[in-house]
This record gives sequence, C-alpha cells and structure tokens, in this order.
Amino acid sequence: MTSPLDSPEISGGTLLEERTSLSHEDGDHERFAHYVEKGKIVESAVTGEPVKALCGKVWIPNRDPSNFPVCPQCQEIHAGLPKGGKPGDK
Repeated sequence: MTSPLDSPEISGGTLLEERTSLSHEDGDHERFAHYVEKGKIVESAVTGEPVKALCGKVWIPNRDPSNFPVCPQCQEIHAGLPKGGKPGDK
C-alpha cells in the first residue's frame, strides 16, 4: 500500500497545487462589466472557455453585466476603435 506522501504531487509532506488565475490579481476588475466580442460571449456560454476583455481581463462570464459599471479601461479602448469595432477595420 502506498502512502499519500508517495504521490508525485507531494514534496516533503506539502501538497503542491498548480493553479491558473483567470483574472487580474488586484481584484478591481471584478467590480466592472467588461467589453468582449459578442460572439465570444456566446461561444463561452456553450463551451465554458474563458473570454478576454479589451482591457486584458480573462475570465468565464457568469454574471449580469448590467449590475456593474463599465470598466474604464475597456471603455477607453472601445472609444478609440474604428466604427467597425475591430482594430484594423475602416
């Protein structure tokens, strides 16, 4: 019988855990609604894959954005986009 301490994930009696963070560490981004391509939101709802906002925040959408103010960084970036909505569009 093997001991839990013989597991390759455990070193020196301490459990090692790898974790990927899906949002910024400062937590401020959690207080805002973010701009993301509409198609990406729909895709995320179907696949469960994270999306990336204009400001760089990466997360899995799961709340009603109308309950939060718009992210100032996303709003600034969005205002600077050409009318087509994507960089490079004219």
